[in-house]
Amino acid sequence: MAEPQVDITELLAEDARREAQRQVCFDPVTGQGAPGERVETLIGGAFPERAWMPRTMLDVPLVRQLVKAGSISAWLGTGDCEEARAKVATMLSRERCRHDFCFWAVLCVIIKDKEGAETRFVPNAAQRVLLSRLEAMRLAGKPIRLILLKARQWGGSTLVQMYMAWLQLVHARGLNSLIVGHVKDASAEVKGMFDLMMAYYPDAMLHEPGEAWDARQPKMEGVAGTHNIQRIPARGCKIKIGTAERPDSARGGDSALVHCTEVAFWKKTEGKTPQQIIRSAVSGVAYKPMTMVVYESTANGTGNFFHTEYLDARDGKSVFEALFIPWHAIERYSLPPDDRAAFARRLVDCRQETEAADGRHEPGSYLWKLWQDGSTLSQINWYVAKRTEYTDHADMAAEYPSDDTEAFAHSGRRIFDLDDIERLRPGCRTPGMVGEVEGDAVSGGKALHGLRFVTSPAGRLKVWAAPEEMDGAVVRDRYLVVVDVGGRWSGADWSVITVFDRYWMMEGGRPSIAAQWRGHIDHDLLAWKAAQIAAWYGNALLVIESNTLDREQDTDGGEAVVILDQIGEAYPNLYSRTSTPEDIAEGRPRKWGFHTNRLTKPVVIATLVEAVRDRLWVERDEEALRELAIYEKKPDGTLGAVDGGHDDILMTRAIGLYVCLRQMTEPRIDDDKGWMPALQRATSEGVI
Repeated sequence: MAEPQVDITELLAEDARREAQRQVCFDPVTGQGAPGERVETLIGGAFPERAWMPRTMLDVPLVRQLVKAGSISAWLGTGDCEEARAKVATMLSRERCRHDFCFWAVLCVIIKDKEGAETRFVPNAAQRVLLSRLEAMRLAGKPIRLILLKARQWGGSTLVQMYMAWLQLVHARGLNSLIVGHVKDASAEVKGMFDLMMAYYPDAMLHEPGEAWDARQPKMEGVAGTHNIQRIPARGCKIKIGTAERPDSARGGDSALVHCTEVAFWKKTEGKTPQQIIRSAVSGVAYKPMTMVVYESTANGTGNFFHTEYLDARDGKSVFEALFIPWHAIERYSLPPDDRAAFARRLVDCRQETEAADGRHEPGSYLWKLWQDGSTLSQINWYVAKRTEYTDHADMAAEYPSDDTEAFAHSGRRIFDLDDIERLRPGCRTPGMVGEVEGDAVSGGKALHGLRFVTSPAGRLKVWAAPEEMDGAVVRDRYLVVVDVGGRWSGADWSVITVFDRYWMMEGGRPSIAAQWRGHIDHDLLAWKAAQIAAWYGNALLVIESNTLDREQDTDGGEAVVILDQIGEAYPNLYSRTSTPEDIAEGRPRKWGFHTNRLTKPVVIATLVEAVRDRLWVERDEEALRELAIYEKKPDGTLGAVDGGHDDILMTRAIGLYVCLRQMTEPRIDDDKGWMPALQRATSEGVI
């Protein structure tokens, strides 16, 4: 289909509309354009008189009465005088500080801008997006839990830190906080930010109206015996600064507010992983309103703690909410082109280009996608200029990501393209059934008798499509079951059993994932479990990846061979490797299972790369997408998951798709109900 024509005049008009939307009027003093639901009010004698107050302020009797009266003088009536008006105006401003973070920030907080100059804190557009998410949780009475994935240099850490200070200094006494940086300098920078704020913070705002206080009392003081904890006496709270480099300093203790910054860059130290350090920091935080835990970072590859936690939050699998701030949400990243019309014309003319001119530029199709996603011409022009500072897209994407998929890109090591992986996501869904397939026994021949599915929320078998029976016919070669053998204990690799449904290949369609079992189990029981599942799916071809079992054969005197031989005797459709002429001549036993080695692994992974790129199957499990995203080429040339990650589900896809697409015959309908699959029907890696 031909690409639709683009009218340059209309494009320029749309760009003007987008620029106008970006120039939203924001005034933290009046509240115009500030986050949250606002109500325009007019109160004579107030500061300011015309304001866009948070709607929650109208629940305060004093505010509601002042709005109704129209002015402080009218509300005072016969008691009107300058002193009374000033007192009421102060009360109104203090009340607004409780409801309106932006108003409090511009009145009470001094920070250093990017040039190092001291200035009042006026949240920028990206910071206001973050503020909206934090406020939504607070106002809903929820514990604040957020994972922030961000581009650089827009003040995400500043907003988080000042929001925590707002809770401590305005909303509640006794809220202790902990700030943990990835290195000492980062922690010192956060501490310096807090010290500067407190140096300028109005003394009266530390105390309740009418409360007596001693002006000689310090705003902050050190806690005896420590160098990283300070106390604010007037608020009865402490601020602790820690670093991931020194795990003992990062213990949360009695903290109610925890801010972990640049989490993706935390390194294993003193025998502790980033996960352990963070758990220590947040373990004491109660899950209740007016508590706050924020993990924030720019991306630093995939498979690490931050990447995993962000994905879980984004996918609704944790109590945390996920927030991504792309580079084009940041006001300063804009550079007007010298000739807007000429720039727009080049953008349109090159929109179908898929190859970049060199390593310092993006293809025209990528820039066109930025336009389609809502960027302005000035923003795209900035991106083009900034991109020339980098020789690789992944490096630019890590610093200035356009979406949360490319944010986690890392250079030169990833096997599967993240965009290709994301195109598999629409097929993923919650399984319709969870439980176990059980027989009359857990092992031996009786294990394959009396098969039934037992529903259980603790079951390890997820079923998206149960086995089907067709009246008067069967579909030969419909189902394929693949097993990746893991470890027995909870910290080891997972064992995974995956069921492929090949039915729609008869219609020119794609195979899909029908079911998946994942857990830790003794290997003999795993083999029988796989046979039960395969038998339940119409005596499916059962392919067991034999590497782990083969290694055990070398150490346990042949137990692995016995396991597979027993399965082969009881189950009629077990996959075996093609024997060589020498094996046949010498009467050597059949080689059960699929052996992944230096010859076969590149072949099955190449098949998977093609399958991911061209979407040759329908994926159902999002965990498979995660494993694809963290699969990489190691410095020594081997392939595997990033350190701390898993590739067990991935290997069942790689082997399964290789057998499914390269070795098995096409599925076909057979009206002979008595048909029973032969013992050996698929060739194997022996012919590669």
